[in-house]
Formats: sequence, C-alpha cells, structure tokens
Amino acid sequence: MSRAIVFFNGELSEEEKFYKEFIKKDDDIYCADGGAMHTYRLSKIPIEIMGDMDSVSKDVLRYYENNGTIIKKFSRDKDFTDGELILEYLDSKNYDEVIVFAAMGGRTDHTLTNLNLIFKYKKIRFISEKEEIFAIDRHFKFENKRGNEVSFIPFSDEVSELTLKGFKFPLNRYNLKRGSSICMSNLIVENIAEVNFENGTLLCIVQK
Repeated sequence: MSRAIVFFNGELSEEEKFYKEFIKKDDDIYCADGGAMHTYRLSKIPIEIMGDMDSVSKDVLRYYENNGTIIKKFSRDKDFTDGELILEYLDSKNYDEVIVFAAMGGRTDHTLTNLNLIFKYKKIRFISEKEEIFAIDRHFKFENKRGNEVSFIPFSDEVSELTLKGFKFPLNRYNLKRGSSICMSNLIVENIAEVNFENGTLLCIVQK
C-alpha cells in the first residue's frame, strides 16, 4: 500500500520518537511550506516542499536543495492555502493513504480550514500521538479499538439516520443536527463497532 506523509505548518508538540517510529522507510514525505521546519527537526528528507516559502528559513531550504528535495515556490497571492495546494497535488498521484501531521494548532482560521480539507480529500487522516481525525462517508467499521474514546461531529446541517453499534452510547437512526454534542466522548465497548448513516457530513475524532 502506497502512503504519503505530509507535514503542515501547525503545532508538532509530541515527542520526536512518535513521528520517527510512525514514518516507515517506504513512505513518501512532503511538506507544505513551514512543515519543512518540522521534517528538518526530525532529520527527514521530503521529496517535495510546496508553498510560498514564508514560513521556512533559507538555510533549511538550501539544506534540502542540496539533498535533492524539489522546491516548488508559489506566489503568496494564490487561491489556495499551502496545505490545500499540496493535497490537491497529491490527490492526482493516487496514493492509497495520505497522513497529515501538524494540521492542528496555531491560528484558528488555519485549523478550521484544514479540518474542512478532510471532506474534500477523502483519503487523508490527521494524526498526532494523542488523536486521529478523519471523515466518515456513510459507513465505517472500527476493529479491535475497544476502550477508545470517539467523538462524532456533524459538519452538515444534519447527519440523517445515524446508527452507532458497539458503543457505550448506541444510536438507532438518529438525526444528528449541526451543533449537537450528543455524540461527544462516546466509548467503543465491543471488538467491532460500526457507524452508519444515510446523508450528511460527519467528522470522527478518535482519542488514542
């Protein structure tokens, strides 16, 4: 399975050990602008760095250029954030999975924009040492996640006929409205837990 690892320019507060152990030898690493500062700290060499380069030092860019990294600089007056720019690029490369680090934290507008990207690019997951964030498209099955705390947040006006099985607080064909907190901090209590709904946009956050 092909996997891309993308570093955004948000907070990377966990221990370096987590990221170094998570990233495998055959993963392809990419950076959105200041994400290159994170990979530099982790001693990782990205394939490409994309963005307007206003958040990465010249010394780091020079280091990566000398190590064969492709640098693609764009105008600051573009129609995309640096994160969306690189995710759009990777969407055409047909990776099986795209893992994004450092997508959260920092400016609130950046964080909210990044969360919305999850629904545009279906293969991406935001991962940190503490949690995993991804979109659910009508059906999802959790396997061997018993004991994990999970929250479901509606990003549409309604998530219709939501059914939760294998959770401490199950639901049966419930119409989840935007702004409702009924699906916060649920708990997986079975070896297999399932989520099903008819229509809507649902964000899932799994606490590790």
